[in-house]
Amino acid sequence: MRTPHRIAPLVEDGLVDSVLRQLMSGKEAMVYVVQCGDEVRCAKVYKEANKRGFHKAVDYTEGRKVKNTRQARAMAKGSRYGRQEQEAAWQHAEVDALRQLAAAGVRVPEPYEFHEGVLLMELVADEEGEPAPRLNDIELDADQARAFHAFLIRQVVRMLCAGIVHGDLSEYNILVDRHGPVIIDLPQAVDAAANNNARRMLARDVGNLAGYFGQFVPELLDTRYGEEIWALYETGKLLPDSPLSGHFVADEGDVDLAEVMQVIEAAREEDALRRARRASEDADEQAPRSSRRG
Repeated sequence: MRTPHRIAPLVEDGLVDSVLRQLMSGKEAMVYVVQCGDEVRCAKVYKEANKRGFHKAVDYTEGRKVKNTRQARAMAKGSRYGRQEQEAAWQHAEVDALRQLAAAGVRVPEPYEFHEGVLLMELVADEEGEPAPRLNDIELDADQARAFHAFLIRQVVRMLCAGIVHGDLSEYNILVDRHGPVIIDLPQAVDAAANNNARRMLARDVGNLAGYFGQFVPELLDTRYGEEIWALYETGKLLPDSPLSGHFVADEGDVDLAEVMQVIEAAREEDALRRARRASEDADEQAPRSSRRG
C-alpha cells in the first residue's frame, strides 16, 4: 500500500522498509502493519490532539513529569509551544510506560522506536503470525475466563507495583496471543503516586475486568479486588505475588458515599463512551477488511 506521510520519515531513516496494510483506525491513533527487515512490526501513528477523541484527558495527565519549569509553565498557559509539548508528553507516555512495564514483567508489546510521533513496536501475533485478536473477539468457556481474569488481576498488581495504573483497561485493549492476554494502549497510563485519580481509575479497570469475565463466571461480579489491591498499595504492603482473596471490608470511617457514587457514575459514563468508541472503530475497520477481500 501507499506509505502514509507520517510513516515516510521512518522509511527515509531505514527504520521501516514498507507498509503492508492498515490494521486499525481508532480515536487516538492509526495502526499499520509494517515490514522492518526480516520482521513484521506495528507502527502506531498518534492523532493530533484536536483529532483525538480520548475523554477527560486532563484526568490522565495530572502528575506527569515534565522536562523543566519552562515547559511546565507553557503547558499550564496553553500557549502554542505548551500545546506542542503537552502533545509530545502524551505520546511519550505510552513509550515510557511500555518500557517500564516490560521491565516489571507485565505482558505488553515491546517498543522499538519512537520517531516523529510514530511508535514502532512488536506485532502481537497468533500462531499463524496474523495480528492477535482482541479479548472481546474470542470465545471463552468458564475455565478460560477464570484463568484469564486471575492472570490479568496479577498483571494489574504488577503494574501498580511499578507505579502505573492503565486507566482504560477493558476487553477492547487486551490482545490474546498463543501465550495468553497482552495489555495494549497505554498513552493514558497514570502515575499511581502523583495522580489523584489513580485510585478511581484502578477501581474502574478492575471493575471492567470483573464485568467482562463475569459474563462467563458470575461469581467474579461479587469480587472486590480493586479495593483490596489499593489498600495493600496504600499501606506499602503490595508485592507482585501478594496473596489476594477478592474480598475486602473497609473500616466504617473510610467509607465515603459521595466518592462511591462518583466512581459508579464515572464507570457508567466511561462504559458508554467505550462502547461507542468500539462501535466506531469496528465501522472504521470494515473498510480495510473489505478492500483486502476484494
